[in-house]
Order: sequence, then structure tokens, then C-alpha cells
Amino acid sequence: MPATSFQPQPYEGPDFDKIRSIRANHLNPALFTYYKSPLLIHQGHMQWLFDHNGVRYLDLFGGIVTVSVGHCHPKINEATKKQLDKVWHTTNIYLHPKIHEYAERLVATLPGDLKVVYFVNSGSEANDLAMMMARMYTGCYDLISFRNAYHGMSPATNGLTAHSTWRYNIAGNFGIHQTMNADPYRGEWGGKHCRDSPVQTTRSCNCSPGQCAASGKYVDQLDEVLRYSAPKGRVGGFFAESIQGVGGTVQYPKGFLKSAFELIRNHGGVCIADEASVQTGFGRTGEHFWGFEGHGAIPDIVTMAKGMGNGYPMAAVVTTPAIAKTMSAALHFNTFGGNPVASTVGMAVLDAIEADQTQANCRDVGTYFLLELAKLRDEFPNLVGDVRGKGLMIGVELVSDPETRAPLAPADVLTIWEQCKDMGVLYGKGGFYGNVFRIKPPMCITKSDVDFAVAVLRKSIASFLEK
Repeated sequence: MPATSFQPQPYEGPDFDKIRSIRANHLNPALFTYYKSPLLIHQGHMQWLFDHNGVRYLDLFGGIVTVSVGHCHPKINEATKKQLDKVWHTTNIYLHPKIHEYAERLVATLPGDLKVVYFVNSGSEANDLAMMMARMYTGCYDLISFRNAYHGMSPATNGLTAHSTWRYNIAGNFGIHQTMNADPYRGEWGGKHCRDSPVQTTRSCNCSPGQCAASGKYVDQLDEVLRYSAPKGRVGGFFAESIQGVGGTVQYPKGFLKSAFELIRNHGGVCIADEASVQTGFGRTGEHFWGFEGHGAIPDIVTMAKGMGNGYPMAAVVTTPAIAKTMSAALHFNTFGGNPVASTVGMAVLDAIEADQTQANCRDVGTYFLLELAKLRDEFPNLVGDVRGKGLMIGVELVSDPETRAPLAPADVLTIWEQCKDMGVLYGKGGFYGNVFRIKPPMCITKSDVDFAVAVLRKSIASFLEK
């Protein structure tokens, strides 16, 4: 494990058994914990987490892709503490400088006419608001998302989410349609020339290098949804994660999203880039500040959350002046959105991204990570089915049959995953079958961290195969 000079403070909270008892009796019963013996996290520093016994772990999931520039980043801590001594909260019925300073800086990172921001508190809340904006602006109620998409857990966004494991049996998807997921690895079409990634799938395809025939076929499927399901061929909006997160770091074929946006606009709809449900924004993909920029497409609405606050609960919707004006038809207000502390945190995150050059680090270290993981796929071809992603937005899919792409059994995935934790590396987990290791660490990790993480995963896989 790479060395660190940081020393955690002694743990002073309730003991482990007391924590487990409180959780079982007084917290949401739907909450689940990672690992057979859950971690009691006590402190964090940059890419490291420490449990109540002082054991150190390399965090490769960043609080579910939420810790962007590092746990307890000193510059963010300093700025936040300074603001806490001034004013925590006033609501926006008064003017306070921070929300205005932050709004100006945030919209400056976005292209085109994306110039008006609504501050809210979570990704689900941001997508809720985006749904309402799309419907108000277009006058059309129907919306489209992908199968395999995740857009939140509110009653409204749960209709956009298309994972049966996250869906409640309630009436929450009126006017929402799902189109075929444009997945070059598991989808109907696509293969080794289709992804915008340093690592391509080994699946064969008929595409020429630099060309993607699969893209047009998935656009045709979207067109079918519009023709058969949309009222009189009109649609209010189309939601798309720039790279699917909960769905297992799924990337679309090259050129797909740009063509899909054009098709939606031709049917009267607006295009919503969801960078809230999964943090492809704020430089994580390396080449661009926003994930949608990698598709050569500019949306009409962008939702963002997750790494926006480096773990502080905050989110936003950014849109054009024309769409924003629609919301003035009635009063609209958010009590906590953009409060002085949140705005201070948001600006400090932007400062840290710039000062620490995290976008360049995502490009360089992320590409190195992907290429090292690709060696594991070559080394264990009957288990590691796919390695994909851009920057520090990475997925490793485990299979039991590389030809059929049958997912590795959940119990076997957990065996490998638990062994990684026992050796000090915390990987995320996702995908519809729960067989994808999700790697979205704080954007400050180093190549030494990558070498350690890959060595741990290699040893865990080899140990599993020896049994």
C-alpha cells in the first residue's frame, strides 16, 4: 500500500455493536451496507479512508462518485470554516454574495447558451426539476430515458430509472418511455470499434476503424419509440447520462448521443444531460470538463450533483434563458438551494479542481488505470469480460462465459470484492447484474495507487480461480 504521512485521530464514537443496533432499529430499513462485516468509517483524507480501528483503505468509489477532489480537502475545509463563522443560512429572499459569485463561475464552465442555474440539494431533486422544465417549455408531457438508466429515487424520477431493482410498485411513470440501451458490450449491436475509450471491447463487429455502424441502429430504435409511443410524434424531453453509472459504466457508441439529440429536437423535445446521478462532470472523464462534451453534443438542460460539493449535499440544474423563463409562470423557490455554505463549498471545489489540475490527472492516471486493467482482461479472459470508461470513470465487468457474456454469479463477485476490501482497496459495485466493479475514486489518486489497486484485484481474482 502506498505510504501516507497522514495520521487519523482516535475514534471516540459509539462502539461497533451499538452502531449496528441503532442502524437496525432507527434508520431506514431499506439501507444496505457493503461487505459481510460492514466498515465503520471514522475519518477520511484525500484518497484514503480510515475505520474505527485506524485501518487504512484506498477509496476507489469516492462516496458513490461524490468525493471529487479528495476527502476533507484542506482548501475546501478552510473555505467552509471561514464561511461558517459569517452566516450559514439566510434563504434567497435576501441577497448574499456567495450564490451570485458561484452562479457566475459555474455557468462559465458550460458551453453554448447554458447560462441560467437553479440550485437544489440532490441529484433526484435536480432531475425532478428538469422533468418539470422540459414539460413546461415544450407543452408535451411525455419523456424518454434508456433502459438500464438511473436518474434518482424520488416518486417522479423513479419513473425515469429503468432498473427493476430500484423500482417500486407504485404509479410513478406516467408519460415516460424507455428506449433500447445503446451498449456496445451487452447490446444488440456494437463491438471493438465503437467506444470512445482507451480500451475497446473484444466483441467483434462490422464497423470500420473510426466508424460505428451500431450508432445508427440504436438511433433507429429511439426513432421507433417516438413513432409508436410518443403522442403524435412529439416528446417533451430525453434524459441521458453521459456515461451510465449505476448501470455499470456503460458507454454509448461513438456519435450516438449527438444523433439522438438531433432526433429528439426534430420531434419538439429538449435534451437533458444527467451529470447528477453519476459524476461524469467536473473533469472526471479527463478530456473535457463535462461528460456530454465528449459526445460533441450540447444539451438544453444539464443536471449536476455528486462531486459538485465533494460530498456536501448540493445539486443544480443549468439551462438556457428561454427554458428558464418558462418557470416564471408561477412562483418557484428552494429553501436551502445555493445557501451561503453550499455556494462556498462549490466555489472551493472549482478552486481545487483548477489548483490541483485534477482534470489532467483524470486523463493521465485514468488512462494508465484502464490500460493496466486491460492487462487483467487479457490475463483472465474467462472471468474479466470487459474493461471500459474514460478518465477516472471506469468499469470492470466480470463474466462466467466470455462468449455469451453471461454475468458472473453474485456470490462469486462478492468473494472477489470482499478479498479486495480485506487487502485495503474499496471498489464500488453495480450494473444490472451486480457484476461490474465501479471505479470512480477521488480525482487525486496517483499511479502508485493504481499499481496497488490492480495488484490487489489481480491477487483476488487469482485466489478465486484457484479454489
